Amino acid sequence: MLDTTGDLIAFTLRAAGICGVGQTALAEDSNTVLDLLRMLLGQWRRKRWLVWYLQETSCVATGANSYTIGPGQDFDTARPDKLHAAWCRLMPFAGPNAVDLPLSIIEAHEDWATITIKDLKSIPSAVFYDSSFPVGRLYFWPVPSAAHYEMHLVTKGGLPTYTTLTDPLNLPDEYVEALMWSLCVRTQMSYGLPARPDHVAAMRESVNVVQNANSQIGLLSMPSALGRGGGDISSWVGKGLNRAWTLGGEAVL
Repeated sequence: MLDTTGDLIAFTLRAAGICGVGQTALAEDSNTVLDLLRMLLGQWRRKRWLVWYLQETSCVATGANSYTIGPGQDFDTARPDKLHAAWCRLMPFAGPNAVDLPLSIIEAHEDWATITIKDLKSIPSAVFYDSSFPVGRLYFWPVPSAAHYEMHLVTKGGLPTYTTLTDPLNLPDEYVEALMWSLCVRTQMSYGLPARPDHVAAMRESVNVVQNANSQIGLLSMPSALGRGGGDISSWVGKGLNRAWTLGGEAVL
């Protein structure tokens, strides 16, 4: 059984041909593969189909024009690369029959810049995420008033961060083989060895298993702008607002 990062790395070094059967890996080799493991997981964290769950984070509106997101921030979670969904909950926040209003996601800063009245106060219907580093920033639009709304975000859950050779893997079973073969190919590359075709095939097959296990395909929907004969951003606003405040467009509330 591969229970720890050290077990995984020792297996990987043997599969890559760096160590023979019965040999103990050098500390330098083990630490090199540990660095490769951290880099690999850093890439996987940004791929929805390689992360096995989405998480929800919430914050009660304070009336501010923007909110921070990151460890210890207004939305206390790891800084995400993007938002996957968002909604606001009307008071009362607890108890049965809580009312949630879905929020549209403004994907690009260029689109956010076209909104004329950015500090408009009303029921929020959209959110723009500025993925600055190390702390991201969120702009809800219209700006929600203090204490009346609880803002919810859906982002990718985290994958483990390993720091030592004794860290437990704590991964679903299908991840172990995918990690091992992916590390095997990268280890061979880092040592200047040619990647074996059977290793590459095993990597692709095992990663595909992870992808299939994590696939969640939402219902197909079409942006309303596609049916209006031109590019506007009215699809950002909720059903109760009807139009977005945008430069050169209608402003109806």
